[in-house]
Amino acid sequence: MNKSDTIGKSSASIIFGVAFVWFTTHFGGGFASGAQIYSYYVRYGIWCLIMPAIAMLYNGIFFAYGMRFARRHEVYDYRSYNNAFYGRFAPVFSNLFELLYICVMCVAPAVAFATGGATLSTLTGLPYLLCTLIIGVFIFIVAIFGTDLVRRVASVLSICIIAGLLIVYIPNIIHGFGSITAAADQMSQAPMPFGKALYSAFLYGTFQLANIAVFVQHAKVFKKPNDAVKSMGLGFIVNALMMTMVCLGIMTVYTNPDMQTASVPTLLMVQNGVGKEFMTPLISILIILGAVSTAVNMVAAMVKRVSDGFERLGNRSTNAVSINTKSAGKQNTNTQNTNSENTSTTALHVKTREIVIALICCLVDFGIAQFGLLTLIQKAYSFLAYLAIPVILVPYVVHMIVTKFDTK
Repeated sequence: MNKSDTIGKSSASIIFGVAFVWFTTHFGGGFASGAQIYSYYVRYGIWCLIMPAIAMLYNGIFFAYGMRFARRHEVYDYRSYNNAFYGRFAPVFSNLFELLYICVMCVAPAVAFATGGATLSTLTGLPYLLCTLIIGVFIFIVAIFGTDLVRRVASVLSICIIAGLLIVYIPNIIHGFGSITAAADQMSQAPMPFGKALYSAFLYGTFQLANIAVFVQHAKVFKKPNDAVKSMGLGFIVNALMMTMVCLGIMTVYTNPDMQTASVPTLLMVQNGVGKEFMTPLISILIILGAVSTAVNMVAAMVKRVSDGFERLGNRSTNAVSINTKSAGKQNTNTQNTNSENTSTTALHVKTREIVIALICCLVDFGIAQFGLLTLIQKAYSFLAYLAIPVILVPYVVHMIVTKFDTK
């Protein structure tokens, strides 16, 4: 094998890998539960068969543009990326992006709490409040003591969830093909306006734009900037196909009277489909694991964010004291010994601070989760979309026009 073949295979594996980063970031408990797909697509009728592809094409263009920019200009953390992208407007838009991202990190874990709670409540019949509390306690414990474990098994868990979805959805789609046809006929007889369906897909794609903060770090591995376009092209295919598959699965129970109130459409599909004795616990476990892993990652990110902020403030205070001490001519000859003695105390303080921050985050997310899974997905995600329009959508479109797609 010659060198060019080796380089070609390496580049292809990178393109493929980053494409799946998009899918695993997009995919979570809300996706696996079917609540997201039902809320933004299936309830808008027959258009659900094409709108997922339109939304993912929209996302793919923006993600490819952002990652290509990051690779061309070699800015791989999202703050540096934003400062470079927004240029002289960075003092305004970089900070607005920070606020948007904080909102995302509050809403996404709350949706994960709600997804896990709704699934557990549907399975056990226990009150939703109690189920979200159980999920919340579990997430808090894992966020404090098991973040490293979650990170190590994230890829395996994602593969298991994808495999589980295929195992659950494909047989049920085949088994319920007649129901899908009946649902399509019913949708066609009283079609929803195309504009409403398109606007819903637009909102779905727009709140996903905040994920650019996650993606720019992966642009570093591309051999050349245009690999970002190829990778996001492949990601578009994978995401669009999986979303369409979920739409078809939910259509098997579209005419079921319980569909209007089902907070976990995937469970309703399985309970009325093939192999429910095996598939109900399988998909339930996968949904809860997906929700927990998403929430743990988000809570851990928020904890690190806030804790690092406190640490920076502490360092500034320490530096100020040190400068004042030196200027007064006072020298502490036992500084090294004192630092050594205080190391364990400092580590304990940091851990205590992280526990308190994680507890506050979990309590806030638990409170937000009480609005209910469907309400959060339909209202909170739409709110994030409205925030993303002036912060991401409009500036990116202007940037594309002014720079001629970053070629000028």
